[in-house]
Amino acid sequence: MKRIYDSPHAFRAAPHKRISVFGMSGLGKTRLASLLRAGGAWFHYSVDYRIGTAYMGEHITDNLKKQAMQMPLLADLLRSDSIYIGSNITFGNLAPLSTYLGKPGNPAKGGLPFAEYKRRQALHRRAEVNALLDTGPFIRRAEELYGYANFICDTGGSICEVVDPSDPADEVLAALSAQTLMVWIESPEGHDAELIRRFKADPKPIYYQPEMLDALWSGYLDETGLHEDAVDPDAFAVHAFAKVIHHRAPLYRAMAQNWGVAVTAAAVEAVRDGPDAEEMIAAALGSARQTA
Repeated sequence: MKRIYDSPHAFRAAPHKRISVFGMSGLGKTRLASLLRAGGAWFHYSVDYRIGTAYMGEHITDNLKKQAMQMPLLADLLRSDSIYIGSNITFGNLAPLSTYLGKPGNPAKGGLPFAEYKRRQALHRRAEVNALLDTGPFIRRAEELYGYANFICDTGGSICEVVDPSDPADEVLAALSAQTLMVWIESPEGHDAELIRRFKADPKPIYYQPEMLDALWSGYLDETGLHEDAVDPDAFAVHAFAKVIHHRAPLYRAMAQNWGVAVTAAAVEAVRDGPDAEEMIAAALGSARQTA
C-alpha cells in the first residue's frame, strides 16, 4: 500500500507530519508521543485514553459505583447525590480502564467470571475500533481548534487484534494509512521477560481475539487442573500475556510491511527529543525504500 510519505525528504519537508505508532505495550509508544508533544508542535492522540473516556467511561464509572454501593455509608451518599464518583484516567495512567476490563478467575482475589470477562472484552473491541477510526476527526480538530500541524496517534497494543494486515480493504488500516504514516516499534529478540516484567508492574488494557482467549482459558484450566473459580487472576493474566507476545509479532510485522515502516525499540530508547524522533522516522522511510 502507498505510504503518505514516499521518502525521507518528503517526510522532513512535509508541512503536516502525521504518524501512528504501534507495537507491544512497554516499548515506548507513549514515551515517543510525549517527547514529540513536549516540543510544542505535535498533538498527541492516545487511543487508550479515548477508549477509557469516550467509549468506556460510563462502564468504568458504573463499575466503581457498583463497588461503592456495597458500603452502606457510600451507598446512602450516592443515592442522595451527595458524592461524585469518576475515574481519573490520563495518558500515563490507564488503571481505571485496565481495572474495569479485569482478569478472569477467583472472585476472592478480584477475578471475574469468564463469561463476564468476555463480555467486557467485546465492549473493548468495539471501543478500540471506534477510537482508531476517530483519528481522522482528531487530526482535523487538532489543526482547526488548536493550530497543531503535526499529529501522532498513540495506538493501543491490541490494534493488531482488530485489523487484518493482509486485507487491502481493512477499514481501520485503510483509514489510518491514508492519513498517517504507520510506524511499528519492533521488540528485540529475547525481550519477552522484560515485557512481562513491565506488564506485571503496570498492566495495560489488553484485548484478545475471542478464539485465542477461549483456547488460552481452556488450556490453562487443563494444564493446572483448576476450576474457573480457583484460578489466580494475576497468574492467568501473565500466562496469557506471555502467549500473546508471540501471537502478535507476525501481525505487527505484516502491518509494517504492508502498511508502514518499522523502527527498533533500541532506536526509540535512544531518542532524546522531538527532532531526534523525526530523524528516526525519516531514516525508517529510507530503509523501507531500499527494501521495497
